[in-house]
Amino acid sequence: MSPALLDGAVAASTEQMEYVTFRLADQWLGIPVMVVQEVLIAMRIARVPMAPEAIAGFLNLRGQIVTAIDLRTTLRLPSREADAEVMNVVVRHESELFAFMVDEVGDVVSVPNDAVQPTPATLDLRWRTACTGIVRRDGGLLLVMSVHEVLRLDYASG
Repeated sequence: MSPALLDGAVAASTEQMEYVTFRLADQWLGIPVMVVQEVLIAMRIARVPMAPEAIAGFLNLRGQIVTAIDLRTTLRLPSREADAEVMNVVVRHESELFAFMVDEVGDVVSVPNDAVQPTPATLDLRWRTACTGIVRRDGGLLLVMSVHEVLRLDYASG
């Protein structure tokens, strides 16, 4: 499978994609299940001086160093409350692990490829860059996120 397919782009040759869903504030997002390594509860994060703002620090995952990224900061959402629970969606990108800090993890959902529509031009530029499409669901909208583009936003912001 091509890296583009695994990272949020939709291929016409497949009928549907599976996405791990998660919530940031009131918005549900999804990333292709193929790039998700695991989901973790809140873990101790070692802060990194002089890192870009969205880089929360590093966490130790069974001896492997993982860069923790606060997606609320990346997408310029208000900070979560200090006592709020955080979940981590661990993704692999170009042989490196990243933990996306999110508010809640939902289900894995299957979405027909033809249900994924282009991201609206009315979205904020950071959201349009980070997301490759949008899906209408019974419970509202699901934005399809690109791991590659999120990481470009985080490293470019430093």
